[in-house]
Amino acid sequence: MSTLRSPEPVKFIVSLIYGEGGPVTECLASLVSHFGEWDFVSEPLPFDFTDYYNREMGGGLRRIITSFNKLRGRELLVESKIFTSALEAAYSVEGRRQINIDPGYIAQEHLILATGKCYYHRPYLGSGVFADLTLVYKNKKYQSLEWTYPDYNTSEMKELFLKLRKRYIEDLKRREQRNE
Repeated sequence: MSTLRSPEPVKFIVSLIYGEGGPVTECLASLVSHFGEWDFVSEPLPFDFTDYYNREMGGGLRRIITSFNKLRGRELLVESKIFTSALEAAYSVEGRRQINIDPGYIAQEHLILATGKCYYHRPYLGSGVFADLTLVYKNKKYQSLEWTYPDYNTSEMKELFLKLRKRYIEDLKRREQRNE
């Protein structure tokens, strides 16, 4: 019989996809109000793996990945997706998003993203939110799955998430030292 217990807290991340003139600065400030101070904000990366968002946001899209100082419980993923969906709506113009905001988290074993889209590999978490197991950490590296988004399957993104995972593990160690 297994003993039920809460897992370790995780490092929340947020991906921002935006076009020219997207409200990145304002959005980052809003994210801090929900997640706390960030400890990492990537340089803008080209987002050219799909034209899925072009009709809504235009071409020449960029992506920023950010992570936050405070470790939080995994169960807050649903609340975080609801918050970021409301932000998307607040920054929309005439019903068109100006920015796509996807929260997720890094745990020692994987990278999970929150989504509102149901699919066979996405367990339902509640309130319209599903968990997308995007990358798994195995043999000291991130490995893709058959459904991993192509942009998350690049060596550049996997390297970025390895750095954030390392930061996360350091955060866990500091947390344990404070609790001793």
